[in-house]
Amino acid sequence: MADVTAVIEDDTAQPAELPGEDRETLGRDVLGRRLPPLKERLYPPMPKDFEGGWIATLAITALAAILRFWNLGNPVKFVFDETYYAKDAYSLLKHGYALQFIDKPEGAADKAILAGNLDVFKDTPSLTVHPEVGKWMIAAGEQLFGMNTFGWRFMPALFGTLTVLLVIRTVRRMTRSTLIGCIAGLLLAVDGLHFVMSRVALLDIFLAFWLVAAVSCLVADRDWTRRRHADSLEHRDGSRKIGRWLLIRPWRLAAGVCFGLALGTKWSAVWVMAGFGILVFAWDLGARRALGARRAFIKSVFVDGLPAFVSIVLVAGITYTATWTGWLLHDNAYDHDYAANHPAHGVMKVIPDDFRSLIRYHQEVLAFHTGDYIKNATHPYQSHPAGWPIVARPIGFDAVNDIKPGTDGCTAKAGVNCLSVISAVGTPLLWWAGALALIAALVFWIAQRDWRFGIPIVGFFTCWIPWFFFDDRPIFFFYAVTMIPFTCMALAMVLGKILGPARQALQASTPRRLVGSAVVGAFVVLVVLNFAYIWPILTDKVMPHPDWLNRMWFKSWI
Repeated sequence: MADVTAVIEDDTAQPAELPGEDRETLGRDVLGRRLPPLKERLYPPMPKDFEGGWIATLAITALAAILRFWNLGNPVKFVFDETYYAKDAYSLLKHGYALQFIDKPEGAADKAILAGNLDVFKDTPSLTVHPEVGKWMIAAGEQLFGMNTFGWRFMPALFGTLTVLLVIRTVRRMTRSTLIGCIAGLLLAVDGLHFVMSRVALLDIFLAFWLVAAVSCLVADRDWTRRRHADSLEHRDGSRKIGRWLLIRPWRLAAGVCFGLALGTKWSAVWVMAGFGILVFAWDLGARRALGARRAFIKSVFVDGLPAFVSIVLVAGITYTATWTGWLLHDNAYDHDYAANHPAHGVMKVIPDDFRSLIRYHQEVLAFHTGDYIKNATHPYQSHPAGWPIVARPIGFDAVNDIKPGTDGCTAKAGVNCLSVISAVGTPLLWWAGALALIAALVFWIAQRDWRFGIPIVGFFTCWIPWFFFDDRPIFFFYAVTMIPFTCMALAMVLGKILGPARQALQASTPRRLVGSAVVGAFVVLVVLNFAYIWPILTDKVMPHPDWLNRMWFKSWI
């Protein structure tokens, strides 16, 4: 069957591809559409709005930054698991490895830190159950601004903002439309879950950033390579020559580094790396077929696949190992003396003691995440992943209940108490429309063989489906923050279908573009208004109890 890449209905139509002789003889795809030259199909031109594109990108990124950095230091307390990550980060910063902290009476370390006393660490090392990249990133903010709420939340806010920028530029490259890219970024900027996770010192916002960065590099690699092949298709004398695949592809090396940093934040990144590894192989195979190469599959396996494995997987593994440098360099780190106390046997003798100890450390972490202890645990906010796409059970990070009228900013009438909460809840309209858009994206990817829709589909499902295999332990909705950038990508591209191509705006005889613009514009405005409505429950704002209930649309949200 012809390898057809369908046209997305956005500002700049993406041309289709045909393999082999079809592209030379037919001049049209299987849907009857006239095809542009092969070079243009391999590498469609980018939008000619470089300055305007960056102005729009930076304007939306600035909006995301304002939202995320506004009043960032409040509440002045440890919110949810900040009590672990902020202190672990500070221990890494000052000692190079994680130390235990005082815990008696309960909350003593937190109270001391908030009072300005940082002498809360014991001399004994601590087993931390996630890799160290995210904590080192939190530590960078603490180094810049101190061990305080703003300091440990600074880097999450920064990288949450940068994720918005990456989504805009990635979708722009995918669709060749600045408008569709900006819609994707704006939607992410006003998502409630991404907003909250950008304002607390947890690890998942860093995981989301590194995953989006890796995917962005892979999309750039696709363009980078196809542009060079398009340039090599013809000699000056007019004869055709299919260019050779480059074994060293810098964007894939960069993707490998980003995947390694994602793994160094949370191990769940491995599923995303595996999914996109398969996808980039399919891209390489499709390109070879589009170029008319013989034995395309065999060549893709050995000429493309093996170098891709080295560039992505091996580089990710090296990067991940390098993220443990601090642990490797400190003999007092947790379990660092394991190899010294347990002589090696058999093939393990060839592994240096430091790395044998690191392997043991990983075994203990894996046992924590999969052992009977955590399988038997429960949590009031645990959430089954089946409900994540529709926000069935969000999580409350912080709450102060029963605030009396006239105290702490409570303006309720007599007899009605106030409360303040931080609820990690996605903007409902965005998530519900996004769930429908993902179904549509799957149809466009399979039925029209539009490669661009494969990116959000693979990203979303590799961030989501693996959690079904761990539903016998407490898992939480905030893990889904890695899914929402891909949801926004899919939703923006589906909105591009509704919007219609830009050329229709010049045709007075058709109302398609006008109607499409009205529908898309109205939807984006409604999402922004929905975000504004739930703003109080995202930001710890003091409100009367009835006002809070008005925003708890379902019993499962309470």
